[in-house]
Amino acid sequence: MKYDFNVVRDRNNTNSLKWDISENELPMWVADMDFQTAPAIIEALENKVKEGIFGYSVISEKWNESIVNWWSRRHNFNIKKEWLIFCSGIVPAVTCAVKRITNIGDNVLVQTPVYNIFFNSIENHGRHVLESKLKYDGGQYKIDFEDLEQKLAHPLTTMMILCNPHNPAGRIWSVKELRKIGELCKKHHVVILSDEIHCDLTALGKEYVPFASVSEECEQNSITCLSATKTFNIAGLQTAIVSIPNEEIRNKMKRGLNSDEVAEPNTFAIDAVVAAFSYGEEWLDELREYIEENKKIVSNYL
Repeated sequence: MKYDFNVVRDRNNTNSLKWDISENELPMWVADMDFQTAPAIIEALENKVKEGIFGYSVISEKWNESIVNWWSRRHNFNIKKEWLIFCSGIVPAVTCAVKRITNIGDNVLVQTPVYNIFFNSIENHGRHVLESKLKYDGGQYKIDFEDLEQKLAHPLTTMMILCNPHNPAGRIWSVKELRKIGELCKKHHVVILSDEIHCDLTALGKEYVPFASVSEECEQNSITCLSATKTFNIAGLQTAIVSIPNEEIRNKMKRGLNSDEVAEPNTFAIDAVVAAFSYGEEWLDELREYIEENKKIVSNYL
């Protein structure tokens, strides 16, 4: 391998949420890798530091281009630049969507078990969590479409939060499953928010399908949240992408993100994402290979 993922780095006493903990704790709850990020990202940030001036930043055209090109190359999906909005994180984007697309007292549907912070984004703003539980058949989690439609049909259900790939179940939803979700949500006038933050960290040979790529219905009735943070281990840089093809929904979200003051990048956020999506592909391919070998070691040992 060109990149060395065997180096163990001591992250104690580095203000790390994951590692600055009590001696006997195991920090397995947080999605924070212990690999250094891609060298291209480190170089981009070093160059920024050398400038020595850390003023306000704007969204560059390179940011748009790097995202569009990455999704075209990696996921065979042609995102349009005008769909893209910067946000300081996916959780702020989810919270904004709940506030701007739904009304107080509405139901927001989630497929449990699911990322617990979704509950905060919903309940903290006067909405109700409506659970459609995934069915576990002993091998994998599956969608209970009968239950899903029943709950989407509730007159107070106005949004569904989809995790694609699913966190924590690890399911990569198929085109057939995503299309069915899109059809049901369109039928019952429910907007879909698709959290796709883990899309680039799939197992070797397993590729995710962008929800908005499945059909016109899925494209025009969805908000997609994306980020380089999980893939390249740069969560502390607070950078995310909101992709919205539907102009009416996009304008509501733009207004909301600006009102919430989460639409302006910090001085490192843009350069890091441009470097990741422009020059981080080889690093990511090797990372996925390395993680796959780690999974085999654990599987064989247990």
